[in-house]
Amino acid sequence: MSEQLVALFQNIGLAEQKAKETAKNKNLAPTLEKAIHSAGYDSKPAEKAAGALVYALASTITPTALPHLDYLAKAIRDSRLTTSDQVSAAIKFVQDKKEIDEAKFNEECGVGVVVTKEEVNSAVDAYTETVKDRLVKDRYKFFGLFFAGAKNIPSLKWANGGDIKEAVDAQMLAVLGPKDERDVVVKKKKEAKVEAKVEKKVETSATEVKVADMFFEGELSKLHIPGGNPQIKPELMVEHLKATGGKYVTRFPPEPNGFLHIGHAKAININFGLAKAHNGICNLRYDDTNPEAEEERYFTSIFEIIKWLGFTPSEVTYSSTHFQRLYELAIELIKKDKAYICHCTGEQIQMHRGGPERGPRTACEHRDRPISESLELFEKMKNGGFEEGQAILRMKMDLENGNPQFWDLVAYRVLKTPHHRTGSEWIIYPTYDYTHCLVDSFENITHSLCTVEFMQSRASYYWLCDALEVYKPVQWEYGRLNVANTILSKRKIAELVNKKHVFDWDDPRLYTLPAIRRRGVPPQAINNFVHTLGVTKSDTVIEVSKLDAFIRDYLNETAPRLMGVFNPIKVTLENLPEGHVEMLTVQNKPRDPSMGEHSIPFTRQVWIDGSDFREQDDKDFFRLAPGKTVGLLNVPCPITCTKVIKDGSGKVVELIARYEDAAGFKKPKTYIQWVAESPKHNSPVRLDEVRLFDRLFHHANPQDKKEVPGGYLSDVNADSLSTEKGALVEIGLWDIMDRWAKSSETKTDYEAMRFQLTRIGYFCVDKEADLGDFKEKPEASIKDTVKKIILNRTVSLQINSSLKNQA
Repeated sequence: MSEQLVALFQNIGLAEQKAKETAKNKNLAPTLEKAIHSAGYDSKPAEKAAGALVYALASTITPTALPHLDYLAKAIRDSRLTTSDQVSAAIKFVQDKKEIDEAKFNEECGVGVVVTKEEVNSAVDAYTETVKDRLVKDRYKFFGLFFAGAKNIPSLKWANGGDIKEAVDAQMLAVLGPKDERDVVVKKKKEAKVEAKVEKKVETSATEVKVADMFFEGELSKLHIPGGNPQIKPELMVEHLKATGGKYVTRFPPEPNGFLHIGHAKAININFGLAKAHNGICNLRYDDTNPEAEEERYFTSIFEIIKWLGFTPSEVTYSSTHFQRLYELAIELIKKDKAYICHCTGEQIQMHRGGPERGPRTACEHRDRPISESLELFEKMKNGGFEEGQAILRMKMDLENGNPQFWDLVAYRVLKTPHHRTGSEWIIYPTYDYTHCLVDSFENITHSLCTVEFMQSRASYYWLCDALEVYKPVQWEYGRLNVANTILSKRKIAELVNKKHVFDWDDPRLYTLPAIRRRGVPPQAINNFVHTLGVTKSDTVIEVSKLDAFIRDYLNETAPRLMGVFNPIKVTLENLPEGHVEMLTVQNKPRDPSMGEHSIPFTRQVWIDGSDFREQDDKDFFRLAPGKTVGLLNVPCPITCTKVIKDGSGKVVELIARYEDAAGFKKPKTYIQWVAESPKHNSPVRLDEVRLFDRLFHHANPQDKKEVPGGYLSDVNADSLSTEKGALVEIGLWDIMDRWAKSSETKTDYEAMRFQLTRIGYFCVDKEADLGDFKEKPEASIKDTVKKIILNRTVSLQINSSLKNQA
């Protein structure tokens, strides 16, 4: 990264830090540097608006439009292109063109077009009438969709975005009046309650996913409409539109060689969400071209996770379905002299590509072999004439191109491993680089959405489709979602599992989606979290604390409350009679009647949490101590500790307390949770194990430990799991379990039994719990069949130590 390059980028208005980051970007920096020189901003600073447009041009230009970068940069300099929409239109216009017809360019890109404020106001007025009912219903929440719709009014295509927003704001104010409590406080609560009700009704299945505004704003709002992507032959688009009816068609294409992780949740939401937003369809496509790594459990898990998140594929497809067609197209590619059989080793290929020193690239000796010879050798590959590694089919691309994705990529290799679907029918398998774009084409995908590491692959994607003269979808990239303090690499997670650092791929300390699910995180919380992040070209690294805060806020609105105690201490209320039982009605969520209620017994003997008692009092400790009075949650009167009973080792085993008369005491400073001893009510519920999870790694990026002995494994937190034995919970847990048993479709999604243990955290039931034969006894309560209860902590309440003493 040179200081001159950073200074050059600052010339177009980039802040110093942004300029430094851009200079490090190997994909963007060369293009931006060239655009700045073309626009003449290397010798003088650009105006802020023009600089922003040059940056937008360099960061969004497509490979097929790149030859015209100089022309477009000068159009910005000359104020012919003055908005980001015009720049986008210009990129679209020039791609695949050898020469530019300036008159048509001006017409297609709105050069010189002026839309007055009066024209904007008039168009928005008319548009408002068409959406007025929705506007009145959704009020200010409708702004995103309203604004996006207004920007799409044909007559406003080249209008100033600020003028459109001003007109939209004015119409909303005229129709709705100023924002009031419906738009700020009450509406938010209502939404939370609606979600809470849904959660209670379908605890075992994901709710319908709402269309988020993000699909009509920002980067996603700029995507082409079906039919808007040029083809090498016009008739290809005609056939495509005939097959799709002009609908949006997307796909989520995982490789079934591992479990999905948190980053895939973003990909799933974007692919399924974009299709839903435009009334299109989204397929689940298993990219199953590597039989060595694929297992049936991965196929099953991927489908279950997509369903858990609330999405239903329009169709489930497999790349392997197209093996024959892919093979036939490979033959066609050879016949076009665009592919050849190569016998180079991996090391030889690397050296031909310039080697570690990035020297000049050279063609291997096999590149110019006769077409007939490659056809014969390819057939020999197919029929078992070569062992693995002895022959590959490579695409004959462009070794002089600066993009590594043009350096004669591998299309086919020999793998003598049976395939899970096709068995031993094939021993040659297509690669991702060859398969992905062609199967997108076969399935008539309109928007091939992927993460930014595939940006360079876009050019080779288009090259192969055009080389074979098949329908060419549009590839569009977005930033990845990553989480700090964790590892998402399949290989490294496998190592964690094999070395017993975690239970399995669904260990709740991991951030695979099965692990997140097992930890009790609601799918709606994950979807909503992804939507709040939006979609940009930049990768996003989320601090664990931020994700936990979002989950915590969601569960606060949806999870019922129970009382539970760890390290329980028995308390006998000496002035209550033997056999005393008082049934108390407790709300499932305080101050929210919509969440329902349940009953618990209050008896002469109760259990309190061990942390809520100290034999030696302290002025900063507000809970129970000898001679001290505290309140019991949901109980009318406070209690005062009068005696401490210990066993022979000096351990406190029981407290004697007095149940006070409420009239004689002022309100206690502190209320603590408790659980009654009442065998006839099956109270308390005795837990076999409670698992408390912490961060698996000490540092935000464990992979930074490459130079340390043991690498990333040296950063594993040995205290990331602690367990509580002998914890007790009130009998409201039976109500939660019984509701789940009645509503669950599968009866296996134990994590859907979620609740808050008051003053402790949010928990769910782990899959290793043994609930007995409740499936065969639908009329019975789970309390009559249960054999073992194990809980997982989903997330803590995050009460700091000073507050904890006062809680």
